[in-house]
Amino acid sequence: MDQNNNAALYVGDLAPEVTEAALFNTFCVVGPVASIRVCRHHHTRRSLGYAYVNFHQIEDAERALDTLNYTKICGRACRIMWSQRDPYAKQLRKNGEGNVFVSNLDPSIDNRTLLDTFSMFGDILSCKVETDKEGKSRGFGFVHYADKESADKAINKVNGMEISGKKLYCTKWQSRNARDGQLETTFTNVYVKNFPVAWSEDDLKKLFEDYGQINGCAISRDEKGKSRQFGFVTFNLTDEAQKAVEELNDCEVDIDGTKEKLFVGRAQSKRERQKLLNKLYYAKKRKEKAEEQKNNDASLFIKNLDDTIDSDALSLLFKEFGTIESAKVMTKADGTSKGFGFVTYEKPEEAKTALEKMNDKEVEGKKIFVDVATPPTWQNRKKTTKWNSYPTGSSPRRGRYNTSVGGHYAHTGYGGMQYAWQFAGSAGRSSETA
Repeated sequence: MDQNNNAALYVGDLAPEVTEAALFNTFCVVGPVASIRVCRHHHTRRSLGYAYVNFHQIEDAERALDTLNYTKICGRACRIMWSQRDPYAKQLRKNGEGNVFVSNLDPSIDNRTLLDTFSMFGDILSCKVETDKEGKSRGFGFVHYADKESADKAINKVNGMEISGKKLYCTKWQSRNARDGQLETTFTNVYVKNFPVAWSEDDLKKLFEDYGQINGCAISRDEKGKSRQFGFVTFNLTDEAQKAVEELNDCEVDIDGTKEKLFVGRAQSKRERQKLLNKLYYAKKRKEKAEEQKNNDASLFIKNLDDTIDSDALSLLFKEFGTIESAKVMTKADGTSKGFGFVTYEKPEEAKTALEKMNDKEVEGKKIFVDVATPPTWQNRKKTTKWNSYPTGSSPRRGRYNTSVGGHYAHTGYGGMQYAWQFAGSAGRSSETA
């Protein structure tokens, strides 16, 4: 294999102002640099926070990885790793296999210290301590190994180890969806609202103390100390919290002579609440859209499909709800899945049942989205592109219509010279005009 294919480095965690020139000044000290590219947004041209640096020789790339990793560029430490173009390596990075989550880190532990601590257990692809906008440690980090065995070894050895006076907690990395799913069954923090304004923490604690040991209780108050009529109760065990939610939710309490129902549920983060509200909003929209559809609508649109699901697998997934006329997963030019597809049933009732049962269902570790397939219309096909985003009255074609040169398209070339092309039927290219 050509060495040039292995001499490419990924440089991440870059500051927005980092340019190719700044990277060249940093990396040229270890050897001749073949090329540098800072990845930018297609429209705004703002930096995406990462770049690729290519060397002529693999030895120079290895030296840069060893000596320049976590070097500060424009005030922010960069993170260097090998550029992984191999499909297996990309899949390893996506599914989180070999990725270790490390928490309860002391503020003095930086990227280099974390790397030195975990490097003895195997080959590390990437290692970082998460920081805030000011560059201060947030107390947790990630170590991504090249294989699952090294990650398991690191978790067994380092979990519970004391470093810089704090005990580290190591576990296998999980996606947000997986963590949210666990919280629904392992929570201990309970959210309570609609209780009387006069209630204190002691009153709230008295209501919940029959269900188990309470570790904490707090009522939210405004700047004047007045209760906002909601608060939180933390139990010692999950079973105690679940029992309190089941028995006290919708329980009636007396507020100023009237009966009001308490709301008692699992305490959720702001992100979880926003996700739930979005889910309810789009569910309402889907219901409204489904009601507007004609009776012969029997096609479904499915997205967020795993790359391993093809048309046959999609058909097997949905066949239990009725007779399928067609099932198709859309693919790219190289045959890989685009992550979405369509299923058409014989009857609209079958499609409706499949929509209700399969939407938000987890398939191959991913929650799929199912909706009624709507045919494209002229309004949603006409998207803004670089060819139709010109102001009204100007031409989408290259060049500008210039009436002063007799109905030609004029284009300004190098050196300020203006070239004009006549319309069809003319003798071709006209003379140059200054």
